[in-house]
Amino acid sequence: MTKDIKNRNLLIHILCWGIVIFLPLLFYRPNDTWDMRWTHFVRSMGSTLCYMMVFYINYLWLIPKLLFAHKRKMFFFANLALIAIGIACTFGWWNLMSNILDIAPRRRQGFGPPILSLIFQSLLMFILVVGLSVAVRMSQRWQHLEEARKEAERQRTEAELSNLRNQLNPHFLLNTLNNIYALIAFDQTKAQTAVEELSKLLRHVLYGNQLEFVPLYKEVSFMNNYIELMKIRVTQNVKVNTNIQIAPDDSTPVAPLIFISLIENAFKHGISPSGAGEIAVNMSNTDGCIVCEIVNTNYPKRDNDKSGSGIGLEQVSKRLELLYPDRHKWEKGTTDNDTKYYSKITIYNEA
Repeated sequence: MTKDIKNRNLLIHILCWGIVIFLPLLFYRPNDTWDMRWTHFVRSMGSTLCYMMVFYINYLWLIPKLLFAHKRKMFFFANLALIAIGIACTFGWWNLMSNILDIAPRRRQGFGPPILSLIFQSLLMFILVVGLSVAVRMSQRWQHLEEARKEAERQRTEAELSNLRNQLNPHFLLNTLNNIYALIAFDQTKAQTAVEELSKLLRHVLYGNQLEFVPLYKEVSFMNNYIELMKIRVTQNVKVNTNIQIAPDDSTPVAPLIFISLIENAFKHGISPSGAGEIAVNMSNTDGCIVCEIVNTNYPKRDNDKSGSGIGLEQVSKRLELLYPDRHKWEKGTTDNDTKYYSKITIYNEA
């Protein structure tokens, strides 16, 4: 429990008991003098102090040591004894203060001894006090358990994200190096240019990816550099169109490399074996939504093609669930004639 929560709980206890202690001063007859109200207040303090005693003995010891330990019988009998002591102390205080203040007891009218009625009323009050202490303690316990659950969930989420980030770097670099390796075989000049482009990406991949969020403009710059790198490898028969409507200074936080796997997937499956295809990358940040939509010609891998493990898209799904729970939508699939594949991620910014 944090210090702020402890201070808040202490303040609540002080305010509640302050109200209970001084509440009797508000209930008096119009012809009562201040001395009469004060003497009644002093005599009634005994019952209030006994209520506090029963409440805090339960709150601090009996409930956590017996009730929460599933020792319900011991808890029941301990409270019976405690209530009996409380009732005895209440009447003892009342009689003691009456003698000290030299107040003659009032004569009561009616059938039966009035002491039984007072005992029954006191018994009900003490039972209510015990019930109140159990309710307060149980609510605090549930609150602590919920806080512990949330903290465990937060730590688990951070551990999963860290693991995903550790997987993502090698995955991205492996795919990029495979692209450069393919370039070396037929165009060393392009391969050298690709290495230069790759060096621009490494800082973002190796350092920016360690952050949970990066400014959107930095992620867009990385995506543009990556697209330029991929365009070096493909032939002129591949049409790559980008329509990224993001302001150069847009600092909206976004998870790093959250969209790059979609672009990788488009270049992997959007180009035919003969080297033709179309890829369109559209991105915007309007009306509190970051939208990234990628459409490419659909050339699925052959059954005997073992390249790629699919880890990239799987990571995208997991990271979206962890970082944007209930704040994202991912639409993907093929068109009716299966000639185009689309993937659209919408991230709803927090208000």
